[in-house]
Amino acid sequence: MRKALSLLGATGSIGQSTLTIVAQFPELFTVSALAAHTRVELLADQIKRFRPQLAVVADKVHARRLEELLPGGLPTEVLYGEDGYQMAAALEGVDMVVGAMVGAAGLKPTLAAIAAGKDIALANKETLVMAGEVVMGQVAAKGVRLLPVDSEHSAIFQSLVGHRREDLAKVLLTASGGPFRTRRAESFDTIQPADALKHPNWSMGSKITIDSATLMNKGLEVIEAMWLFGVTAEQIEVVVHPESIVHSMVAYRDGSVIGQMGVPDMKGAIAYALAYPERLILEQPLPDFTGIGALTFETPDIGRFPCLRLAFDAVSTGGTMTAVLNAANEMAVTAFMNEQIGFTQIPRVIEAVMAAHAVRYHADIDDIIAADGWAREEAARLVAQL
Repeated sequence: MRKALSLLGATGSIGQSTLTIVAQFPELFTVSALAAHTRVELLADQIKRFRPQLAVVADKVHARRLEELLPGGLPTEVLYGEDGYQMAAALEGVDMVVGAMVGAAGLKPTLAAIAAGKDIALANKETLVMAGEVVMGQVAAKGVRLLPVDSEHSAIFQSLVGHRREDLAKVLLTASGGPFRTRRAESFDTIQPADALKHPNWSMGSKITIDSATLMNKGLEVIEAMWLFGVTAEQIEVVVHPESIVHSMVAYRDGSVIGQMGVPDMKGAIAYALAYPERLILEQPLPDFTGIGALTFETPDIGRFPCLRLAFDAVSTGGTMTAVLNAANEMAVTAFMNEQIGFTQIPRVIEAVMAAHAVRYHADIDDIIAADGWAREEAARLVAQL
């Protein structure tokens, strides 16, 4: 019997790779819902090919445009907005929700999917950064599976299979180092958005690519790993690995280190989550080990990349601070891409917002959403001043 998928974030890089896998294995997967933001032309092409029951876009204007692009006779109902996304996540008959929306927008649909008893393939790390305690509590209460799609967290998950959790000593979370790993800090003020969007190894969306350039992406992944695998920040070590062949590793108390390797392509991690515990025949190339010659590892430079330090600071503070970190980062990255602030001002905006926040502990989802909204307003105010 085929597994029915609801794909949130269908037109992004993860969404498109997911649909490539679905098309490669039509005997295993079917698509019941596709949700996107505003890329209605691409979404219309996806709907024509996969014929989902439901499609969702950001607003009424884009919903009307999507309906104009679709031929008659398709079985697809078009909805829009927050309610539409949550309906796609909770759609009856769906077996697994692929959470690939960008940013905080993925939180409420993920919670709706869990409440409806759906298994989750999670690529939206911000969901756990903002509300890890709430989300993981609901995952446990509903008895659903939450499987990681981020390549690093998939690698950790794979490196834990077959081993006793009590034997875990440390998680080694790898990072490529981004496009500015060897660039002098004195020149960071001249970095333009086009420079930051040139990732050396991975093909990703613009927001996550900028986050990789600042190392904030790795900070967010630290927080995600804590919730996914029940470890502390002290048990996570970030290791810069420029070749992006070792996707992450787990160290055990006997000194053994087990890692997962592969070419830098997200389809492997996506397929593992979709088909777990099976492995699909993806026909992915193996790393060219003899051509690479050597795998290198470095300590991250938090002096040049303070966003990583800010993530650890937010974890240390706890409560709603991680939600504030995420919201301030989203606003600062958007401002940088719109050329309102410079590259080095991204961490300054985030740090200033964090410093002004009155933390709430044991927060419920309303507290978290309120903290997110406050942080966005405060970041917008700071950006306007800059």
